[in-house]
Amino acid sequence: MTSREHFPIPAVTRREVLLGTAATALAVVPMQALAATASSNLINANIETGSETMSSITTKDGAQIFYKDWGSGQPIVFHHGWPLSADDWDNQMLFFLAKGYRVIAHDRRGHGRSSQTSGGNDMDTYAADVAALAEALDLRDAVHIGHSTGGGEVTRYVARHGKSRVAKAVLISAIPPVMVKSDKNPGGLPIEVFDGYRAALAANRAQLYLDIASGPFYGFNRPGATVSEGTIRNWWRQGMMGGANAHYECIKVFSETDFTEDLKVIDVPVLVMHGSDDQVVPIADSAELSVKLLKNGKLKVYDGYPHGMFTTHADVINADLLSFIKA
Repeated sequence: MTSREHFPIPAVTRREVLLGTAATALAVVPMQALAATASSNLINANIETGSETMSSITTKDGAQIFYKDWGSGQPIVFHHGWPLSADDWDNQMLFFLAKGYRVIAHDRRGHGRSSQTSGGNDMDTYAADVAALAEALDLRDAVHIGHSTGGGEVTRYVARHGKSRVAKAVLISAIPPVMVKSDKNPGGLPIEVFDGYRAALAANRAQLYLDIASGPFYGFNRPGATVSEGTIRNWWRQGMMGGANAHYECIKVFSETDFTEDLKVIDVPVLVMHGSDDQVVPIADSAELSVKLLKNGKLKVYDGYPHGMFTTHADVINADLLSFIKA
């Protein structure tokens, strides 16, 4: 099946954008200067929100990056997809916390509880923010696990910032090497697909997010699928917490950021996990290409699993993650 058959070019209406395609994953114009100063661009901070205290760091440009940090032991850092938040990893964080690990997850800038910045919504800045967080928490021998856009974030961070701090990495349903179709990437998706998402987000973001969650993201649009209303609502809730501008700009990130050179320089062990029925990031133009570029990569394919497989099949994914981390 061709990539166009996986993702027919969407029209501006939200149903046509979503039901035959899928989209998630995700940042935009490089900010090399900010990335270069990641090691000195933060301070620790606590944000008081009513009776709740939120842990955060503040970057040099004033963005507050919210994070969760539970437990002790070897750190595992989770990187969420577009347009979600650290809450998308609740199952995995509880699982690995019970196994004696220190678990950390942050809300990417413009997402969740982090600052809705007007700038910095690009992959270089995302990676610099992770570097700042890793330095602030003094994370060493860490395992970084990223889903979808978060997999791109892991790739850029490990390649450019993480050599002395990272032990292993995992890419789940991840966007690398690059999603958009071009002469160099003939198997990618046409730019019109992503333009359709931008149009749908600008027209009615709330409905777009409902359609993504209830359709291709978890494979709930497949015949015989067991649909979870709570899962759909939780996805929508997370998406609506973030900023419309950041989410709009992040579509460029997940579609156009090229991670080819990043993948080539990573030398730590990397597990690439992907479902064969991923309607959002088709496996043939992502995982199957990424593993060939990695020096020490291993691909594990899950037959019939959807894009959000770490939620729909958490027991299987968690067990495989644990085996890889302990190996």
